[in-house]
Amino acid sequence: MEELQRTIATLVGRAQDEDGLVAVEYAAEGLRGLELHPKAMRLSSGELAERIKEVFAEASRDLQRQLAEAADQAFGEGDNPLRTFGGPDGPLEQVQEAGVAYDRAFQDVMGELDRIRRRLEL
Repeated sequence: MEELQRTIATLVGRAQDEDGLVAVEYAAEGLRGLELHPKAMRLSSGELAERIKEVFAEASRDLQRQLAEAADQAFGEGDNPLRTFGGPDGPLEQVQEAGVAYDRAFQDVMGELDRIRRRLEL
């Protein structure tokens, strides 16, 4: 476990857009580096913001992949706790999916109640 902790502390997710205008480094402590090529300033603020978000997300996925590989080496692929829920974001995704299902069911029930109310002319 200590070896895994030391390994995690050294991992850095990296990503760069296809034009080489935006590069991001993301580590356990958060955003480690953001490099903008001078040509990136020619983009509109919206385009630049969107590109930064996309590259940041890609760097985050790269770090998650590295974390999963390190945990596979430490625990073995079958016993890796990060893969139990589909990765570090797995439980959050399951909660979000449950929330969507709840919202859909609530809307269905409210729609049915509204239909009954109109039928009874209340």
